[in-house]
Amino acid sequence: MEKLIVSLDFLEFPPTHTCDGENISPRIRFKGLIATSIVVMVFNPFEKSCCSFTPWICWNLPPLPVIPAGIPKEPTTTAPVTAVQGITDYGTIGYTGPCPPPGGMIRYQFRVYGLDTMLDLAPGSDKHELIRAMKDHVLQYGETAAICSR
Repeated sequence: MEKLIVSLDFLEFPPTHTCDGENISPRIRFKGLIATSIVVMVFNPFEKSCCSFTPWICWNLPPLPVIPAGIPKEPTTTAPVTAVQGITDYGTIGYTGPCPPPGGMIRYQFRVYGLDTMLDLAPGSDKHELIRAMKDHVLQYGETAAICSR
């Protein structure tokens, strides 16, 4: 599997990307991308209710070196980039930023997969359906993380 370098513009979430601000998806940068499409899965591994709480899943992103911030909370989007989004563990569609309790901290892991195809997967699908659809199509993998504290 080819390595994919993934980065954000920050190590600690600015309010713009959290519940204390506009709660918009962050810009994500890639190096070494050779895929046909991109999948982004965000996990909060420290959520007490489970071991892989998922606040955002997005697929069929074009293979651009930068995915812009502010992807609308809609099942399919065309601006600022084309994408399909699924149901999160919050039961919503689209990105939900970190919102730790006062005095708490959250870490979000951004796991990114480069695929050899666009997925034939309905908008609003969940992470389990997305993982099944990705099987045998992953060419690349990379990840990054950021924290949020209050």
